[in-house]
Amino acid sequence: MLNVSAITGSAEPIYGPEAFHSITETIKPGQNPYGALTRQDLEWRAPWSSHVETQTFYFTSPATGHYGFAQIIHSNPVGLHFTAQFTCRVVHDTKPEDCVWTSTNLEDFEAKGTEFNAYNVSVSLSEDATTYKISSHVNENSIVDFTVKRLADGFKIGETGCSLYGDDPAAPWGSMRHIFWPRNSITGTIKIGEGRTIEIKDGQSMYVMAMQGMKPHHAAARWNFINFQAPTTSAVVMEFTTPLSYGSCTVSVGGVTRDNALLFTSIDVKVTHLDAEVDEVGWPAPKRITFDLTGPAPDNDANTYTAHLSGDLSKLVERVDVMAEIPSFVKKVVAGVSGAKPYIYQFSDRNMTFKITNKETGEVLAEEKGHGFCETTFIS
Repeated sequence: MLNVSAITGSAEPIYGPEAFHSITETIKPGQNPYGALTRQDLEWRAPWSSHVETQTFYFTSPATGHYGFAQIIHSNPVGLHFTAQFTCRVVHDTKPEDCVWTSTNLEDFEAKGTEFNAYNVSVSLSEDATTYKISSHVNENSIVDFTVKRLADGFKIGETGCSLYGDDPAAPWGSMRHIFWPRNSITGTIKIGEGRTIEIKDGQSMYVMAMQGMKPHHAAARWNFINFQAPTTSAVVMEFTTPLSYGSCTVSVGGVTRDNALLFTSIDVKVTHLDAEVDEVGWPAPKRITFDLTGPAPDNDANTYTAHLSGDLSKLVERVDVMAEIPSFVKKVVAGVSGAKPYIYQFSDRNMTFKITNKETGEVLAEEKGHGFCETTFIS
């Protein structure tokens, strides 16, 4: 969600909440928040203005115990030239030798239409827009060859999935956009060096395409994210809170699948941090977390559904110190002028509990445990 290469620039003036236009504000009372996806929605925007655009493929391999993500980052940090990276995280709770993190700068890259190509890297979408093929041989410690096939309908919120920044929404100076495939299958291999190959069969995947159409620390001060996958259900929630300069407004969106079908999407989402304690870096890291979603079915079947997801955040995969990965002169500018102190907390819980209920009838449609990969990000 946060690209370290774009954490530059000074604090913004106080524009107030009237200069932020959430995508949720476009959904009228009683209107379904579900937005169907077209192939065009999956195209790279790649504007010349300052931005960060990502494709992230999360994976869970029940058979081997591995999980993580592969990600393309395409950005124009200060509106002068494009950069691109391939990042990959592989985690195994009991095999530290299988835990890998790589971040590799890319050369000869192009993001055009639904395709991304670079030297030794490609991401391509099938003609029917149901399958991605991801290949990256740019780093010998994370050689990835994946096929991700959509099982449930993808979605955006509203017509565009895009929140806007600026006095005039017809002429915004910034944006935040998310596109989701919440339930997918994944097959393929990851070679992690020293001749070790992880083979993923019948894995589970969630895919999100995102764009922050401005400097990230100007767009958001806080993030919460969950990718939850269980045998018959899945859930995704993306929540961000704008900086004080835009009124500390919170946008929470999500979707839930059941039996490989999109059950409902939601803008009525509540994320709750529990037992939070300020740690040694100064942020109130939670020990537990809950996600509550309510919304209608995509086809307006007259039912409203609720879902409750709760997890234990005792398994900290990584606390990413973003400032440690940027040049010292940039660090002084960001910390001294904008007040940004970004840390990304990545948690894993293999026993998150999930319950889906028909709000009208009270019928419990599903209740099961699954694997949650959660990110809680503090920026400023």
